[in-house]
Amino acid sequence: MKKFMALLISAAMITTLFTGCSTKAESAETNTETNNQAAVTETAKTEKLRVGIVQAVNHPSLDEIREYAIKGLEESDIGENIEIIYKDAQGDPANVNTIISQFVGDEVDMIIPIATGAAQSAAAATKDIPIVFAAVSYPVKAGLVEDMNVTDKNITGVSNTIAIEDIFKLSQKLTPKVKTYGFIYNTSEVNAVASTERAKAYCDENGLKYVEATITNSSDLLQAAQSLMGKVDAIFVPNDNTIASAMPVLSAEAIKAGIPVYTGADSMVIDGGFATVGIDYKVLGRQVGDMAVRILEGQSISDNHVEVINQYSNIINMTTAKALGLELDQETIKDFKIIE
Repeated sequence: MKKFMALLISAAMITTLFTGCSTKAESAETNTETNNQAAVTETAKTEKLRVGIVQAVNHPSLDEIREYAIKGLEESDIGENIEIIYKDAQGDPANVNTIISQFVGDEVDMIIPIATGAAQSAAAATKDIPIVFAAVSYPVKAGLVEDMNVTDKNITGVSNTIAIEDIFKLSQKLTPKVKTYGFIYNTSEVNAVASTERAKAYCDENGLKYVEATITNSSDLLQAAQSLMGKVDAIFVPNDNTIASAMPVLSAEAIKAGIPVYTGADSMVIDGGFATVGIDYKVLGRQVGDMAVRILEGQSISDNHVEVINQYSNIINMTTAKALGLELDQETIKDFKIIE
């Protein structure tokens, strides 16, 4: 009997020993799994969201868009978790394609192309990476979306459609004797062509005449401007990146001939143009940044339809006005943004 009881006690001790080892092993395994999960979670928290920004050409308007889009990203709640990769294509379409190919190859989390050509290149390069474009005046005509309110692919953004009709109304107010306008634009820029078509329609409807001069690159601008002198009373240039990059050339030639230049952007007025109902590109950049943040935080592109710049302002260059011999009373320009 004693031997039997001894055997029972020994068996119980052995069972307890193995059970204890099993429990400790399971506990160790659970702890290891928990630690691994925690490490994965921590990695996910610290892994940067990479945003590739490509700018087609360097000039003040596009620079402001980029600057304020980046501010919007960096100052957001997820700003510390965003890595900005910015590249300037320096006006070369081939560079745009190369940059975007690099972004796609690096599998960035979002691409922000600035200007129409860059946006078209990005859309052609990827159907998976979210794209939020900036400064595309006519996204539908550019083939980026089928409708401003339908963003059912991987692309959306903020349009810088300009107030063409308002610019001509401003022109008739500031320089009422103008009867013939000169239009200068780059035929390869969708934004510029579409804006000029709207300008023509306005002139046709209001009994105003116009003469066209087209360019293909900035080196054509001086000759195009000179071809209009003596034929027109004022010049209108749309949102055209090629002209914007060489605006001082046009401004100097127009001032020399005593002809006011109405523009589609505030930066062109800063560079010597006369006046505009223009876009505040800081506002546009902020809108782009805000939209990008919403999508990076998890909102779908389909819930973020294309937006239009939400703030315009009357802008006039008083130095240019004086050079042209135009006297404007303070009541007329009291609500204008004044460029000296």
